[in-house]
Amino acid sequence: MGVLVMSSGSGLGLSTTTQLRLPSQRVDNKCSLSFRSSFPTTLTLTTTLTPPSPTYNGGGCSFIQAAWTRRSRGEAAKKPNKKSWKQRTDMYMRPFLLNVFFSKRFVHAKVMHRGTSKVISVATTNAKDLRNSLPSLTDNNACRLIGKLIAERSKEADVYALAYEPRKDERIEGKLGIILDTIKENGILFV
Repeated sequence: MGVLVMSSGSGLGLSTTTQLRLPSQRVDNKCSLSFRSSFPTTLTLTTTLTPPSPTYNGGGCSFIQAAWTRRSRGEAAKKPNKKSWKQRTDMYMRPFLLNVFFSKRFVHAKVMHRGTSKVISVATTNAKDLRNSLPSLTDNNACRLIGKLIAERSKEADVYALAYEPRKDERIEGKLGIILDTIKENGILFV
């Protein structure tokens, strides 16, 4: 048996002490955090010594669960997987993405569908027919030919609008600018 001692005092120096005998076994309530939950459930205190605590009736918990609220900046920084509206809808608004790759030896371009990751059209100077016919696989004339082939093959697949997202610190000039201009001249829109 355990003993609980409660005392209450007044401003006049008078104090009263109440002793209650409690059974030593406790009820395991894993989701409770209040003072009141440390007592067994069979004991009812009718005095005003313990303040009434609001209870949440779901699952026997005796604490209030917070409502759904907007995340603070600190919480958003902890969970960066929440994407913005543009990031979530961009793949549906601009589904076809142009990808251009320049190596020291050849130029490679492809058009992909963002939602399904399917390749719509591909053109590369490393292909057998272009490799043998072009004098240089990386010069401006090769870039013009790649742009023309991408435009023709995209039209065959009924794709008339493309999107190009430059990488970080990438300028649209030089060989990349030549490819994009040639694609525009051959009737493909960039959105």
